[in-house]
Amino acid sequence: MVTAPEAVLLLSFGGPGGPEDVRPFLANVLRGRRASPARVDEVAAHYALFGGVSPLTAVTLSQARGLEARLRARGLALPVRVGMRNWHPYVADTLAELSRGGVRRALGLVSAAGRCHSACGQYAEDVAAARRTLRARGLADVEVVLARDWQAHPGYVAVWAAHVAEAVATLPEDVRGCARLVFTAHSIPQEMADRCMYERSFALLAESVSAMMGTTDFALVYQSRSGRPGDPWLGPDVCDYLREERARGLRAAVLCPIGFVCDHLEVLYDLDHQAGDLCRALGLPMARARTPNDAPAFLDALADAAEAAWRWHARHRALPVVG
Repeated sequence: MVTAPEAVLLLSFGGPGGPEDVRPFLANVLRGRRASPARVDEVAAHYALFGGVSPLTAVTLSQARGLEARLRARGLALPVRVGMRNWHPYVADTLAELSRGGVRRALGLVSAAGRCHSACGQYAEDVAAARRTLRARGLADVEVVLARDWQAHPGYVAVWAAHVAEAVATLPEDVRGCARLVFTAHSIPQEMADRCMYERSFALLAESVSAMMGTTDFALVYQSRSGRPGDPWLGPDVCDYLREERARGLRAAVLCPIGFVCDHLEVLYDLDHQAGDLCRALGLPMARARTPNDAPAFLDALADAAEAAWRWHARHRALPVVG
């Protein structure tokens, strides 16, 4: 028997809501990974610059409200709930809430732009673990079916093109016409990248946004690298790239963080703060394109993807099912 999903589970990374949350949050992020105390202190200091608060949680909750309203307007009265990997509301707690409310099948949407284990696979693992927790607590199980990739939706490309155009307009008039679009995504280990579509998915998005902007002057770089210094990760690093290209005559840059669907520390610190300081030191005019956040056009595109996935799963029992 095929049963239509009765709710939407918006899966996201999570972020601290205050100074007291920062180190417990980082402990969650780093679980199972080796990180020196000095590195933890360094990242905690980054959060301190922003009051220990990541905007990601508030933005994701706003996305959920906007998505729910759009689906309701299309005749799909589905509750949209947020489940986070690394902070409240955790995936397990949200699934427990849905279970107590009588939901037995939910549609999962991963709020991540790339396609790799860290961007998508880990969320599937989190959902599977949360379902095991439900059963251990004696709660009714909630089957979760994941929506297919939504990142190639024309509306998503259009949102980025609009935000890039907006950023270009803030540059000094004499360099707007020669500004290079520098697309950024979170770096991952090269070994992981070799096994997935991560690089290609961002390259396609960068190409699509650039084409909509009518330019071929763009580059794809990476940011927020972590891990051991000797291990190969995707590059070039955004700051290294800006430094080298400025020396070669680059006159202006627009940083476009297409690897992120909303603002959080790795946008605010790594781009606005770190790369921004570098550009000011180099005398390089720079603007940063806004992430989609809860822009209406982005939520419209997300609603398209959710509706299409809901209608498909209402007719089919997809395999494999997470959990």
